[in-house]
Amino acid sequence: DFLPLKCDACGEVFCKHHIRYDDHKCNSAYKKNVQVPVCPLCNAPIPVQKGEIPDIVVGAHMDKDCKYNPAQQKQRIFTNKCLKPGCKRKEMMKLVCEQCRGNFCIKHRHPLDHDCKGSSRPTSKAGYAALMRASQTAFKSTGAIGVPSNGSFQHNR
Repeated sequence: DFLPLKCDACGEVFCKHHIRYDDHKCNSAYKKNVQVPVCPLCNAPIPVQKGEIPDIVVGAHMDKDCKYNPAQQKQRIFTNKCLKPGCKRKEMMKLVCEQCRGNFCIKHRHPLDHDCKGSSRPTSKAGYAALMRASQTAFKSTGAIGVPSNGSFQHNR
């Protein structure tokens, strides 16, 4: 336990409590203490040769070779604009109408909500449900439009 130990970096002799580089503030530790620093901007590992000081090598990388792109950090998430005239909402994901193939927000995604010019019959259950809701509301208020279960329009007069 009390045998003297020789530092492999500076060559001086220390006890077991001071043999670590930090404990005896070794001036030659950078020669032996092998670490791979990472650039704080681009998160790339920076190779450091023996004998080089990591802080200087990382600083040189940041000045010359760093691939950090600040514009990449601020990419927009909500990029899918609603095609309904007058609507300015944008969604994170595309919500494509199955009939007209237009991109709409959540509020206008059903054919009746965006005055769809596609086929006369909805192709999805969600579209048919929206059509049924709209027809029931219109039928209760005016009694003008009714939609039977087969999905075809009929006018009640």
